[in-house]
Amino acid sequence: MGFFQNVKNKLGIGGVHVELFVPGQVAHDSTQLEGKITLTTKSEQEVLSCKVKMIEEFTKGQGDQKRMKIYDLGEVMFPLNFIIKPGDVKEFTFTLSFSVVRSGIETLRDMGGALGMLGKLGSMASDERSLYFVDAQVDVKAAALDPSDKKEIRII
Repeated sequence: MGFFQNVKNKLGIGGVHVELFVPGQVAHDSTQLEGKITLTTKSEQEVLSCKVKMIEEFTKGQGDQKRMKIYDLGEVMFPLNFIIKPGDVKEFTFTLSFSVVRSGIETLRDMGGALGMLGKLGSMASDERSLYFVDAQVDVKAAALDPSDKKEIRII
């Protein structure tokens, strides 16, 4: 293998491509999510493992007062240990267990009625928002920058 091929492998150029397939939305009382990962490559690579996790990006406030926290809601990791060759397509299904954490204001907002209205007003006043993502990262032996894919998901 030539010098340039080694550099391309380290940077992930022409290496393993990860595509994540998850539903666009999940019920707020769900505890599991099923999905699929598809791997392809343009050069022979050794794939070691895969980690899939669900995260929440919680933002509160506006402007200079804006704060963001990232919460891990669930994670699954599985060993793969195989060599993928150009033209190969490898697919894996997974089940991710997760737990959504609700803030006090979000809990009030979901109650409905007068308390729900109070929660909605509190949420607007503090400008709280949560975005949810599923992130898949594949550990490739030759790559310094492991390939990944991230999809937004709605909790309804």
